[in-house]
Amino acid sequence: MNRVRSTFVLATATVLAVAGCSSSATSSTKGSGATPGAGTSAAATSAADSTSAAAKSGTPKVTFIEGVDNDPFYQTMACGAKAEATKVGVDLNVQGANNWDVSLQTPIVQSVVAAHPDVMFIAPNDATGMIAPLKAGKAAGIKVGTVDTTINDTSLLSFSVSTDNVAAGAAAADALAKLVGGKGSVLLVGEQPGVSTAVQRGLGFRAELKNKWPNIKYIGNLFTNTGGVSGIAALVSAKIAGTPDLVGVFALATDQSEGTNNAIRAAGKAGKIKVVGFDADTTQVQQLKQGVVQALVAQQPAEIGKDAVDDALAVYQGKSAPAHTGTGAAIITASNIDDPAIKKYVYSATCS
Repeated sequence: MNRVRSTFVLATATVLAVAGCSSSATSSTKGSGATPGAGTSAAATSAADSTSAAAKSGTPKVTFIEGVDNDPFYQTMACGAKAEATKVGVDLNVQGANNWDVSLQTPIVQSVVAAHPDVMFIAPNDATGMIAPLKAGKAAGIKVGTVDTTINDTSLLSFSVSTDNVAAGAAAADALAKLVGGKGSVLLVGEQPGVSTAVQRGLGFRAELKNKWPNIKYIGNLFTNTGGVSGIAALVSAKIAGTPDLVGVFALATDQSEGTNNAIRAAGKAGKIKVVGFDADTTQVQQLKQGVVQALVAQQPAEIGKDAVDDALAVYQGKSAPAHTGTGAAIITASNIDDPAIKKYVYSATCS
């Protein structure tokens, strides 16, 4: 199916453009937000799928495996996917583990493969660790796609949908730099090896600081793969104590943002150390309104879910889908949070 998708970001004084990239059938994402390795091999696979698959009719069975099932980002994505599935006639099943852990996600994938849906799409917990389980799914004749995160071997994929994370990281750098007056030490919290979204956000953040903000000192990244919000808060607290000139933090995901905010508040430096968080669940929006965090980079998870269902239907029908579709994001601040055009970027744990 020849389909062009475009994304947009509102252009106001407090909203920065984080442009998603338009993709037509079998084309990879253009620009800085492309997933590493998500170009030719995935496009070739999509083209091969479209020529070899016989067109099908009837109701396709599709399974969505969330990155984690209790996170508002993925819950919002599931809502978007369910609404689109109802609209276009897809039998959609949603599953997910209660922690971000490849050892928990693997048996879920194996169970899904055994149930043999027509298509499955997943937010992989690890770019390498999920290759073998997804390869088994493809070998069983299941079309495979990814959402949000991805895997290193994109030849397995019929489609991929995600935020343009490199561009989002760059926008976060600009937002933070302006908040701190273009000088001082800043910290990254939450970049994890094997998590493609976090790696891309970190790349965009560091590159933008280096290229545009020479008076800002980047002091490194805190790895936060264990301990939850309380563990993250402890790590950030130690960094605050050891870095008197720390003026800003970019936190890469929901837990990292909440842990950072808790540490800053405990240190009595709310508002003094500026925070740009990633994602926009109800807790983060509340902290934004309270002034603990000064800006949020919000994605469009419902749109990601919708696009993935459309791609799943296309490949089920023997048509081609974009190898990668990039979706947009927006910078939310206290001054624009009540703008009706911004509210669509706020996540919800329940479907409306």
